[in-house]
Parts: sequence; C-alpha cells; structure tokens
Amino acid sequence: MSDDVELRRLAIRRADMKLAFRSHLMAYVVVNAGLTAIYLMTSFGDYFWPIWPMLGWGVGLGAHAASVYMNGEGMRDRLIEEELEKLRRTRG
Repeated sequence: MSDDVELRRLAIRRADMKLAFRSHLMAYVVVNAGLTAIYLMTSFGDYFWPIWPMLGWGVGLGAHAASVYMNGEGMRDRLIEEELEKLRRTRG
C-alpha cells in the first residue's frame, strides 16, 4: 500500500510540473504576441525589438521544458541508485 501512495505522490508531482510548464508556455505566447502586436501598430518596419524579450524569456522557457520533459528527476533517481550500489559493495 505504501508503494502505491508513493507512486501516486510522484505522479501528482509530475502532472503538476507539466501543468506549470504549459501555463508558462501560454504566458510566453500571449505576452510575446502582445509585444509583437504593439510593434506592428507602432513601429512596423523599424528594428524588430520584440525579439529580445522573446529570446531572453525563450531561454528560460527552454530550461523549464528540459527540467520537465527530459526526466531530470529520473536521472537523479538513477544516480542515487548507483551510489547506493557502490556503498553496498564497499560495505558488503
């Protein structure tokens, strides 16, 4: 029973991380669409200044995506298991 509770907790955490990323992505799209609309209404043809917030925020968004979808938590778990095995071998 304890294992099921732990798996459910982990599943909830991962689902929350994915939902948080989707919210972040939607904010990125909406805000940058707004900045682009302001650019088009005020200075179309001039220097495309919205690229800077898009790039800066995009780096953060990419890091957020990597942390959610590249299974960093799974990698941490594997490293912990490897270290536990090493410790068991040296003590056993």
